[in-house]
Amino acid sequence: METLGTRLKALRKTKKVTQQQLADAIGVSKTSVIYWEKDDNLPKHESLMALSKVLSVTPDFLLSGKTSDSLVNNISAPFPIVGRLVPVISWVQAGAWTTADAVPTGTQFEEWLPPNPKCGKHGYGLTVVGESMLPDFRPSDKIYVNPDFQITDLKTGDLVIVSCQGDSEATFKKLIVESGNMYLQPLNPDWPEKTIVLEDGCKLVGKVVGLYRDV
Repeated sequence: METLGTRLKALRKTKKVTQQQLADAIGVSKTSVIYWEKDDNLPKHESLMALSKVLSVTPDFLLSGKTSDSLVNNISAPFPIVGRLVPVISWVQAGAWTTADAVPTGTQFEEWLPPNPKCGKHGYGLTVVGESMLPDFRPSDKIYVNPDFQITDLKTGDLVIVSCQGDSEATFKKLIVESGNMYLQPLNPDWPEKTIVLEDGCKLVGKVVGLYRDV
């Protein structure tokens, strides 16, 4: 018996793309695609629309198998990858990151995130560590960072990446701007350090512009 899951899997194989490539193209995790293909979960409306677009079919075809002559021709259309995949870098690299072109030739990134236009030309991803930004950001979440921002555009509540002289790794906090001064604050209300002064020797190296989470 054909189901949404079997149709989705067949379409993906016809397009010759992996579960990860399909997930990246529509901005979800690979786990979501696995669940859909096994019929353990149904895609939400926005995911269904995205799937139908990248697979060149109608939502009705995915849901019920209804076809048309034009649909048969579309199924063989090339699979689109829109935008620049975003490399996930380390917190050590984040402290010194300027542009993707500044990375030594031959650098191999082990992980990539789906495109996010808010990242800009030189954006990167980071893996959240620790619990200082709970409950909004969990350990192992991925965040999108745009290093091409204007300091003057930052405001209280923006989420930023900060690199301080003497520290080997960058850090991730909420920005507070007050009376011309800047402070850093964790989102976790139980975190011991409530407010951290942005001292000399510290610089804002990125603005967090998105979240990517496995389900």
